[in-house]
Amino acid sequence: MSQFSDKVALVTGSGRGIGREIALKLAREGAHVVVNFFRNREPAEETAVAIRALGRQALVVKANVGDLDDMARLYADIENTFGGLDILIHNAASGYNRPVMSQKPRGWDWTVNINARSLLFGAQHAAPLMARRGGGAIVAISSLGSVRVLPDYAVVGASKAAIETLVRYLAVELAAQNIVVNAVSPGVVRTEALDYFAVFQDDSANLVQTMETNTPAGRLCSPADVADVVAFLCSPAASMIRGQTIVMDGGYSLLVR
Repeated sequence: MSQFSDKVALVTGSGRGIGREIALKLAREGAHVVVNFFRNREPAEETAVAIRALGRQALVVKANVGDLDDMARLYADIENTFGGLDILIHNAASGYNRPVMSQKPRGWDWTVNINARSLLFGAQHAAPLMARRGGGAIVAISSLGSVRVLPDYAVVGASKAAIETLVRYLAVELAAQNIVVNAVSPGVVRTEALDYFAVFQDDSANLVQTMETNTPAGRLCSPADVADVVAFLCSPAASMIRGQTIVMDGGYSLLVR
């Protein structure tokens, strides 16, 4: 029997990239998956088709997790369809990548609401649905920008730092309901999201190659690498890991440059 047989998992932002890979990993391990998207339905529907091909159920829900009304509707759809929830993967992210002095209030609100506020209020919706099923797991996706200075990443980095702080508080306060909460912080991951960073647009091939050379593991993380660690943190084997941020960057951040 697969470790997540008949569990229900919500993966926010799961139409593409890391979110899609996590959704498929959980489905391969037996979970039914709620595929969430905001702007582009087609990739989300494609992810759902792939999940159903594995013999699992897939519910596709359009919702901006940065909007509290949208979020309430998302969780209402989950409750109406499945009656509960076992796993929440907080993956959806957005942000304005620009220098500190060029940031604007609207960009701050947009980024923090989607990236960080949604974890807090998403957990408030998820916890009761998990508690009625005996507990669950929440895993948030962070990034090295939470603790390191990356180009044009100030607001996103601040939102990721907030995520890691919330993970610690949620882990303590939800422990009594048998809900395990952690975060995963990948290094640079090979996805289309790199196209949104000017530093990669300018010299993508050479920069990626340089980063690979400077990574002790000899390569960058893949979405599958991230999905494997996320699935582990949702498993019974990880039940004593609480409130931690697992850095997975092949050792890149260990080196002084």
